[in-house]
Parts: sequence; C-alpha cells; structure tokens
Amino acid sequence: MKPEGLTLWLTGLSGAGKTTISRILEREISGRGLRVERLDGDMIRSHLSKDLGFTKEDRFTQIERVTYVAKLLTRHGVIVIVSLISPYREMRNYPRQHIPPFVEIYVHCPLEECIRRDVKGLYNRALKGEIHRFTGIHDPYEPPDNPDFTVYTKEETPEQSAERILHFLETRLKI
Repeated sequence: MKPEGLTLWLTGLSGAGKTTISRILEREISGRGLRVERLDGDMIRSHLSKDLGFTKEDRFTQIERVTYVAKLLTRHGVIVIVSLISPYREMRNYPRQHIPPFVEIYVHCPLEECIRRDVKGLYNRALKGEIHRFTGIHDPYEPPDNPDFTVYTKEETPEQSAERILHFLETRLKI
C-alpha cells in the first residue's frame, strides 16, 4: 500500500548535497507517477522567508513555516522533499512531531569536504568574516542522533545516495 503523502526531510551542512539529491529524488518519484513537491532552502529563503535572518529564533521560524507547508501537502497526498540545513536537533524534532509520516534523512558530509566543494563560495566568505552565523563555521550543526536514513556524500555520488534513499523508501514504506 502506498502512503497518502510523506515528508522526506534532508538535513546536513551547506554543500553536503541536499539540493542535488533532492532534485534526483523529485525526478525519480515523479517518474513513478507520484505527486511530489520539493521545498529547498534557497527557494524558501527567497519566497517564504525573505524577512528572516540566521539567528536561532529566525531559523526556527523558518522550520515552522516549512513544516506548515509540508504538512498541508503531505495531508493532500504529496510526497514532499524538504532540503534544509536544519542545524539544531530540536528544530528537526518539530516537523517530526507535526508531520505524519515523516522521514529524516541525514546527508552526511564532513565539514572539510563541504569547505573543499564550496559550490556557492559561502564557506570562503564566512571564513573571511563576510557572512556571520554561518552553520559549521560560527554556528553549530548538530548531527541527528537517530535519523531514519543516512547517506554519505563524500563516499558516494548523488545518484548513488538517491538510489539508496529510494530503495529504503521502497522496502520500508512501499512507495
């Protein structure tokens, strides 16, 4: 039996591969004829959270907003793929408590590798002091204690990570 809806919450450092993996998942899930919507951190910041900064309070407000949207979509039979840094465990517990069914996916990548990749140049700017409150540099990232699934993007390609997530979803949730 396929779930009515589902929220996949990808968490990890900037540059870990959340967006790339979420795009692959979106394409693959859509290709199976299922309804899917992707909520990405950059999209959210430019459309839903323009008014927010990067304080802990603002980050939690963003999580609350995304949780609300994801919950509505999930309730209406959509598979929602959220890709947000979501740096604090307590913040990730919020959507877990409010969105059934919810799957937390930890996109694990060491900080040094994220800095090496630095696709957007953000780590470089943060290290120069041009960006304040940058997760992993000035603000902490608390890895999940018990995620539902973990991918290791230093050791595997985005396609391999997405394939492993899809296999997990097929075997555990029958999608």
